[in-house]
Amino acid sequence: MEVAIVNSRALSGINSPLVTIEVHLSRGLPGFSIVGLPETAVKESKDRVRSALLNNQFDYPLERITVNLAPADLPKTSGRFDLPIAIGILAASGQIPANRLQDYEFAGELALTGRLRPVNGCLPMARFTQQSDRGLIIPLANAREASIIGNLDIYPAKSLNEVCAHLCGAVPIEKFSYQHKYQPDHFPDLSEVKVQHQAKRALEITAAGNHNLLMIGPPDSGKTMLAERLPGILSALEEDAALEVAAVHSISSQGFDIHSWKRRPFRSPHHTASAVALVGGGSHPKPGEISLAHFGVLFLDELPEFDRKVLEVLREPIESGKISISRAANQHTFPARFQLIAAMNPCPCGYYGDTTDRSACTPEQIRRYQTKISGPLLDRIDMHIEVPNLGNEILGSLDKSSIESSHTIQQRVIRARDMQVSRCGKLNSCLSNPEINEYCKLTTDIRQIMEKATNRFNLSARSLFRIIKVSRTIADQDNSVVIKNQHVTEALGYRRPDSYI
Repeated sequence: MEVAIVNSRALSGINSPLVTIEVHLSRGLPGFSIVGLPETAVKESKDRVRSALLNNQFDYPLERITVNLAPADLPKTSGRFDLPIAIGILAASGQIPANRLQDYEFAGELALTGRLRPVNGCLPMARFTQQSDRGLIIPLANAREASIIGNLDIYPAKSLNEVCAHLCGAVPIEKFSYQHKYQPDHFPDLSEVKVQHQAKRALEITAAGNHNLLMIGPPDSGKTMLAERLPGILSALEEDAALEVAAVHSISSQGFDIHSWKRRPFRSPHHTASAVALVGGGSHPKPGEISLAHFGVLFLDELPEFDRKVLEVLREPIESGKISISRAANQHTFPARFQLIAAMNPCPCGYYGDTTDRSACTPEQIRRYQTKISGPLLDRIDMHIEVPNLGNEILGSLDKSSIESSHTIQQRVIRARDMQVSRCGKLNSCLSNPEINEYCKLTTDIRQIMEKATNRFNLSARSLFRIIKVSRTIADQDNSVVIKNQHVTEALGYRRPDSYI
């Protein structure tokens, strides 16, 4: 047979479109060419494939080898096409039967010895292969990740020889099966945070309604401790959400850790991170921190220290829950429904407003520092709280054992979230304006309170709607069907503290 056709898949965002690999052997001077928009790693596969075939006692055809990766206008990246190209050459040269190739899809990087190395993005490939009703032959190291997708025949192989023996019917590869179990991560417990009762109350509301939170306070007041303990009071991911999270991590440069299945991500990039690192990008776009925090927590410590242009790219994803990265040839869309938790000092030295009055910053320095964060970005953060330094009070609380644990708070958070999902099918932070009118009805007294607050604090329409959504969450925490005056009053208290920003 002079032409062989093998199926594989490329990556396009979190999608995995089908790639048909056509291998043609023709007369002429020996040569090896790959066409179909291959990038450097794909072009280099011809050397890996040649060595793998020779080192496993296969005949390397002394003919002109042309490999076409169709469709031709779809960019092809990484070494995932090594295995299907090698299989296509062996089938085209008659060394293995070609009649079973259409029953499978192949992916895997070849070592020079013929061993199979794992590839990134195996999970999206498995998801789309399952829809095509074919089996999937992949490296053994990718098998557990791919097995997250149910109703898919997975054939894990260690080497090129094993794949060929399976296709020839000599030594069939056994189907892979693995039972995935949720293993809760041991996040630090919220009971370790002493005194900060208002901050912990705000953190619980944040978790219950999936709201964004800004914590403002001097150094060593516990802002980072609070943020790190937020994932410990959130519920485990549902199956569909966990698949989305796993797919994003699978296509990233770090890959997907099978032990993190159903855990909510917690990402904490350094303030020197670039805009591309935060939202994703590159010549072949990869997901950034906001996508890696999908359905989890994105913690930005020292918020004003981030470059202002970097912070501004967060505005659209916070509203839409996704990020679209456009290039001249194509566009990639990554999910980015993250929960933003930010922390900052009130001034450059950090001690403005502190009870010890240690601040040496001038009013102009404080103004410049605080205005590094734009108004539109602050408007998109639902809750702004002050986290004061309470050193003396902490000493008096060290012998107290009645502080609530993360598990206790988590049960209340889960109950409130269940109420929201059963009422409107989503969490309060995701409510649209028409849904706010339907599920967050306000009495005449509450409307008057809101009007006074709007006039006094010059609140925008976006701020107003976010306050109403936080009020709805506080009512859910109190197991109240309707929003009451105290719920709105507390929600208004979680906007900009008078002494800051």
